[in-house]
Amino acid sequence: MHLDIITLFPDMFSIVNNAGVIGRSCKNNIFNICTWNPRDFSDDKRKSVDDRPYGGGPGMVMKPIPLENTLNAVNKKRHLNGLHSSPVILLTPIGNIFTQEKAEKLSKTDGFIIICGRYEGIDKRFIDRFVTDEISIGDFIMSGGEIAALALIDSVIRLLPGALNNSNSILYESFSDANDGLLEPYSYTRPYDYKGDYVPDVLLTGNHQKINIWRRKKALEITMLRRPDLIEKARYNGLLSYDDEEIILNFLSSKKDYN
Repeated sequence: MHLDIITLFPDMFSIVNNAGVIGRSCKNNIFNICTWNPRDFSDDKRKSVDDRPYGGGPGMVMKPIPLENTLNAVNKKRHLNGLHSSPVILLTPIGNIFTQEKAEKLSKTDGFIIICGRYEGIDKRFIDRFVTDEISIGDFIMSGGEIAALALIDSVIRLLPGALNNSNSILYESFSDANDGLLEPYSYTRPYDYKGDYVPDVLLTGNHQKINIWRRKKALEITMLRRPDLIEKARYNGLLSYDDEEIILNFLSSKKDYN
């Protein structure tokens, strides 16, 4: 997989080569990344990439021409390397919320292009012409798209074959298909007795059927408590069994905090 990142702060992506799963994956050539600075493709002597917004208002807006010149250079190199029809993703607070489903779809491509916005945003005419996906990672504002891009990259790269030491790690994570889109329950490890707080006995039985039933129950409970919308989605898709519905009903009637 090949990733191209258009950013005014390319140094922020040096962490990709050195940190954790994505660093190891990069060193093992599971994916590679190239950063492109729009200032290098500006059409004026000052290498400016932004200007005041038409209609007035605070802040500055990224100009379309430096971005288009940068994207043309990116696509030229991608085509020379046999990469075609790559998604062009803009990180923006007004984009569609990024989900695990979207991460899985991107992990099946040969790569994509990310544009990191700055200032008050990017000229809409560039977006209309070139951007295929506008993505937000949540309902909050940051100074630019770089940190959001790193989050997106991490979520996609860890899904690639060979990225994780144990490929089964991703099977029953929160939002996964194998977990029916539910949240993953809490985990426990040694010591068994932590200041008088004990590991649930069922996890010590070695009975995998009982353990799976317990984990399903806890997944339903924490999802009902934290993200009831995911319960409704699983119900709509026909993923909840009669036993699941009984667990949910009992949990709601108990009115106890999740523990």
